[in-house]
Amino acid sequence: MMKIPAQAAVALAALLGLGAVAYAAQYREDGDAQAVLNTKLSLVQAVGAAEQHAGGRAIRAELENDNGRIVYGVEVIGRNQVTDVKIDANSGQIVSAQADAGGAHEAED
Repeated sequence: MMKIPAQAAVALAALLGLGAVAYAAQYREDGDAQAVLNTKLSLVQAVGAAEQHAGGRAIRAELENDNGRIVYGVEVIGRNQVTDVKIDANSGQIVSAQADAGGAHEAED
């Protein structure tokens, strides 16, 4: 069973309270918890921005290091596709949004 830091548990509870479909946290390195504490944008804010940008519901979110830039990677499922949205964890700017090659069927598995 994966141990989730207290901050991630609070973010998860907030997501569920806001009606997000699902949240998956992946902590691969010891520094990840500190990275979460150092961001200006909360996970809840990032998920909201991704859902609005892609026009769907978040099904997965995680904090990532994208070539030295800390971003939230959020998968958003819409009517016909899954969109991978990356949001700068400090500025809140949408870094990228790409349709997932697998489409909505991949998210249903």
